[in-house]
Amino acid sequence: MIDEVTLVDDESQEGNPAEQGTEDHDPGEIDTVIADEKSRDEVGEQVFPPAERGEELVLANARIVELEETVSDRDSEVASLKKYATELEGMLSASRDSLVEAVSRYRDVVIQASPGVLEELVSGDSIASIDESLRNAKSLIGKVREGLEAEVSLARVPAGAPERRLPDLSALSPREKIQYGIGGNK
Repeated sequence: MIDEVTLVDDESQEGNPAEQGTEDHDPGEIDTVIADEKSRDEVGEQVFPPAERGEELVLANARIVELEETVSDRDSEVASLKKYATELEGMLSASRDSLVEAVSRYRDVVIQASPGVLEELVSGDSIASIDESLRNAKSLIGKVREGLEAEVSLARVPAGAPERRLPDLSALSPREKIQYGIGGNK
């Protein structure tokens, strides 16, 4: 019966006098269209009786209102979370800037506290990395110092020349003494 209604509905759209204006129609055709519309309403009433349709509509409308309220609540919640996320991003940016400045000042203090360490050897973007580079720099300086001290001890020159004394001539014969005196060596 639904197929018949669908077919009749298609035919009724073709021959609907309201859509076609004031054209001449066969009076029997108009009666058929009106009868078909009535039969379609009767089929709808059989599937969904009017009392059930009203209850269903009320329940559906209530559910729609409930869902719209839920969507509205979610939209406001999303908006507040976006605002909060924006605030957090600003605070995070400010914290990063503050951290960079604090690490830079810490590096300067470490360099001033360690005068034997070259400034170029201390680097890093966090306090832990600066401490690590300071340990490495001090270790490197200690190794260089030990190497230099070892090199210096190997090339050690006596502190001064020996004392000048006259040679002991007592063991020489008189002839050797005379030769030594005139500057002749033999």
